[in-house]
Amino acid sequence: MITRVLAGVDFSEASKQALERAGSWAARCGVPLVAMHVLQPPAPMLPEAQIALPDPAWLHNMEDHAREQLEAWVKPYPGASVIVKWGGPAEELVSEADPKTLLVVAQVGHSTLERLLFGSTAARVVRLAPCDVLVVRTEKRH
Repeated sequence: MITRVLAGVDFSEASKQALERAGSWAARCGVPLVAMHVLQPPAPMLPEAQIALPDPAWLHNMEDHAREQLEAWVKPYPGASVIVKWGGPAEELVSEADPKTLLVVAQVGHSTLERLLFGSTAARVVRLAPCDVLVVRTEKRH
């Protein structure tokens, strides 16, 4: 039995479509909708062999901005909540899910070489998730 629907959102058009599908499933099942965005930490820079880490205030502003955007995206879905985390998108989505979650992600087209080298978030989520996963195919909108 599904107790909540968790949608991964990267602010792409594809993830907007995945959020719409997640909202429909949440409404149909009568369970909460949770939208989650994962910020990827910037790599430390190494100018002249000195490690320069990003300014914590800048990181906090990035998180606040992402949360504001995500809250705007879920406005059409009454009672929806948002989560913003730092880390790897697939790993963080999977860590937020439990066996009673329906996890919804977008399939984003990559070239064969990109999939070979990096994999895809959707593929990693499907492989690692402790729950059912709905991968939403992108529909072209005109």
